[in-house]
Amino acid sequence: MYPLACIDGYRIPTREEVYVLDILPFTSGPATISSDQKLSLFNPLSLKTGPTVDLVTNHGNITCARVFDPDNSVVCTAGENGSISMWDLRRDVRQAEVLRFTTEGNVPVLSVACSNPGFSVAAGTELQNHQASIIIWDIRSVAAPKLHYKEVHSDDVTELNFHPSDPTILLSGSTDGLVNICDTKITDEDEVVIQTFNHDSSIHHAAFLNDTEVYALSHDERLALYDMAEGYEKGAATTDFGDMRGVLGCQYVANIFPKANGAGAVIGAGAHEQQAFELIHLTKGENWALDRGNSVGLPGAHSGEIVRSFCFYDDAQMVFSAGEDGFIKAWKANA
Repeated sequence: MYPLACIDGYRIPTREEVYVLDILPFTSGPATISSDQKLSLFNPLSLKTGPTVDLVTNHGNITCARVFDPDNSVVCTAGENGSISMWDLRRDVRQAEVLRFTTEGNVPVLSVACSNPGFSVAAGTELQNHQASIIIWDIRSVAAPKLHYKEVHSDDVTELNFHPSDPTILLSGSTDGLVNICDTKITDEDEVVIQTFNHDSSIHHAAFLNDTEVYALSHDERLALYDMAEGYEKGAATTDFGDMRGVLGCQYVANIFPKANGAGAVIGAGAHEQQAFELIHLTKGENWALDRGNSVGLPGAHSGEIVRSFCFYDDAQMVFSAGEDGFIKAWKANA
C-alpha cells in the first residue's frame, strides 16, 4: 500500500455533530453536502480557509446530490420533503437556486441522477403507499415530469445513474435487491426495463463501469459485476467478489467510482476501528481483479469515524475525503 499525506483540511464549525455526507467533484474543486443541510464549494488548494460558497438547502433533510455540469459548477440536491433543487454555484447565493421541482405528494427522494447531454434529472423515491417511483424531468420544461415509473421497483430506490454515453439509458438500484436498466425512450412501463440483475441483497451503490458492464454493491458489502451485452446469461453475475469485508479486511465500502478514462474503477474501503481508509483499483484485463499491490492508503483517515465519500483529481494527483467527523480532507503523496 502506498500512503498519502493529509495536507489540508476543514471541519464544519459547530457544537452539534455534523456529518459530511458526500463530496461532489467539480472541475474548479470539491463541493460537499452535510447534515446541517448545507451545500458548500471549496478551493481545492486551500480547504482550511473554509468554503468559497456556503448555501443552506431546503429539503427538510438533505439525502443526496449529483453533479449536473462539472465544468460550470451546476449541481442537483434532493431530500426528505420531496424537493429537488438545481444550483449554479457561480451565481450569488441568493440567486444560486436556478430550478426546483417536487415529487407528487412530496414523497421523500433518496437518490438522484443527472444527464447534462440529455437535459435530464431523475429522482428515486422512498416506498410510500406501496409505491416507489422513478421520476424524470426535462430541465427545459419542469412544470411536469416527462416520465414517471411506478412499478420498476417494489421498495426504496436507493441508486440512479445514467449511462456514460447514452443519456436515454438509466440504471436504478433498490432495497428490493434488483438493479434495473431502463430505456427511457419507452413510455410503456411494462416494457421499459430492458435488463434486470438480481443482486439478491439491498442495493447501496450501483453504476456503469463502461458501456455494457455494471457493478452492484449491497448494504451488506457484497460486490458483483454484471454485463448487459449480448452473449451473457441474462441477469447472472459475471464476477462475484462476495462480502468485501472478508476480501479486503475492511469494515465497510464507502463507494466505487469508475475511472473517467474507462480503465476500471476505484473502491474506497474503510476500517474505522483501525482509523484506516484505502483506495483499491478494480482493474480489467482478461478478467476483473482487485489490484491490492498498488492500493493507496489514507493513514489516520477520519479518526474513528466513517468516511462517507471520496473523490480523486488525477491531474493534480490529489484525493479528497469526507467523513462523519465533519471534516473534508485533502491528501497527496509526500513531496
